[in-house]
Amino acid sequence: MQRVANCILRIDNQVLMLKKPRRGWYVAPGGKMEAGENIKDSVVREFKEETGLQIKDPKLKGSFTFIMREQDKTVQEWMMFTFHTTDYQGELLEVSEEGQLEWVAVEEVLNKPMAEGDRYIFKHILSSEEQVYGTFVYTTDFKLIDQDLDPSRPM
Repeated sequence: MQRVANCILRIDNQVLMLKKPRRGWYVAPGGKMEAGENIKDSVVREFKEETGLQIKDPKLKGSFTFIMREQDKTVQEWMMFTFHTTDYQGELLEVSEEGQLEWVAVEEVLNKPMAEGDRYIFKHILSSEEQVYGTFVYTTDFKLIDQDLDPSRPM
């Protein structure tokens, strides 16, 4: 099972987001964990690779399982660990190999195009101190078909 770590960096009233070229969807910067790597080291490394920024004191805020189904058969499954921080050092890359970096006003984050599960994750982490755990089930074309979240909050 693939493991991914990402981080929502909020500075004042802005969040650093990454617009991925494939679908034009916005995500929190991060990426795949390496074999034997712990999740905190992974998120610090991946965030720096994608943004040029060294995040400071990231806190784990969510753990998620993502399942892709095709005709009731699981075809892909991965886990994502989402961190949050309000501090960093360094200079933002002018160009990221992973997509377009953009500072987005907090009130505009949920209006950006993104996977529906990611929308829930951003909404929860930007408005709550609670950790969240969940499972999101998608079709292979990323239509959300089911979710199970703790704590459960409306989308």
